[in-house]
Amino acid sequence: MASIQAVPVEIEQPAARTQLLDLIVARQAKVSVIGLGYVGIPLSLAVVKAGFHVLGFDIDERRVSQLNHGECSIKHIPSDAVIQAVRDGRFEATADFTRLDEPDAILICVPTPLTKHREPDMTFVENTAKAIAARLRRGQLIVLESTTYPGTTEEILKPIFEQTGLKSGVDFFLAFSPEREDPGNLNFGTASIPKVVGGDGPDALALANALYSRLVVNTVPVSSTATAEAIKLTENIFRAVNIALVNELKVVYDAMGIDIWEVIEAAKTKPFGFMPFYPGPGLGGHCIPIDPFYLTWKAREYEIATRFIELAGEINTRMPHHVVGRLAESLDRRLGKGMAGARVLLLGLAYKKNVDDPRESPSLKLIEIIEARGAHVGYHDPYIPSVPVTREHAWLAGRRSVPLDAAVVASYDAVLIATDHDGVDYAGVVENAKLVIDTRNACKKAGITNHKVVKA
Repeated sequence: MASIQAVPVEIEQPAARTQLLDLIVARQAKVSVIGLGYVGIPLSLAVVKAGFHVLGFDIDERRVSQLNHGECSIKHIPSDAVIQAVRDGRFEATADFTRLDEPDAILICVPTPLTKHREPDMTFVENTAKAIAARLRRGQLIVLESTTYPGTTEEILKPIFEQTGLKSGVDFFLAFSPEREDPGNLNFGTASIPKVVGGDGPDALALANALYSRLVVNTVPVSSTATAEAIKLTENIFRAVNIALVNELKVVYDAMGIDIWEVIEAAKTKPFGFMPFYPGPGLGGHCIPIDPFYLTWKAREYEIATRFIELAGEINTRMPHHVVGRLAESLDRRLGKGMAGARVLLLGLAYKKNVDDPRESPSLKLIEIIEARGAHVGYHDPYIPSVPVTREHAWLAGRRSVPLDAAVVASYDAVLIATDHDGVDYAGVVENAKLVIDTRNACKKAGITNHKVVKA
């Protein structure tokens, strides 16, 4: 492999930190965001709103073109904000990674998926690091935001960058600040969520903290990049484990004839010592189903078994099978019909309500399992008109959402509510359906009580 050459820049080495800090404080630093998706676009808009100029990078040239024309394909992100940022000359998107010598600060927001064997796939991070290294110059701050295992910043990014001959903490500055984006959350956006920041040395921490303190409501500096990486995993493992707990309780209580949703609603009236989590058809999204396994993988390096985390993962990944079991049982008992040849309408393809994000959605697994048992599945999702290409379910790409009218609903043997989008006429669904399998308690929340509805 050819050696990576740093781009020469006329900055005296000892002055690199001071000059960059001055640019950040004056809001004259040029900031780049790599990866213009569900994390990168909101982050870019927060940086623009804070008074900085943003140069966004993405490998998808179609997305780059759309953004430069003020178009945003992510529905919960207001296009008006993108249009204004482009018009004001404060935001530009590009697929030309040779321009990575232009920014003073580079924020990395690329995917960190798992392989089929539940091991970290660091391809996107490594390729991004190599692209940065090819144009790395003195006086740049680089921050990884992608969720990953403790040690990634120092073990992967730092060696790639230092192959240039530049030194972390002297010539360039390296930090980790985990994204905390929650798509569709109307109460908390990028700028209103505190930001954890860890640096490779005190100068990197000071610079990263100076930048983020101008972007968000407040920052939480921590002792190292590895600590910051561990904090993000801890947040998501906490959710994964507690969701697994209520999913297991759902199965147990259902066998006893007890409604888990009623239990949770009553339990959360306790003003201390209890935090409500809710069951569902399985885990979805870019964080909760994936991130815990980054720690289980890393823990093996230290000969430590993460049994609690892996058990939670096992419970959560079995939930789609539990739901299909309830569907099959209900078709048999209520309609005298087997799964083979049955027609099932899936309501909701997104992994959570009111977003257009199908990443790791349990709905995709539900379709796979149901159709493997010989049934036909149609779906309706007002946010996802057609199934995009996904890593695990590429064969579903191109399927289109069907209309949700009385005739369509009546033409199916069962309706399976997998995502409880607001704005759906659940009363109309129940009225026209032969059978409704509700995994989100959507009907009860809509005030509907009907013998056709089976909770799963």
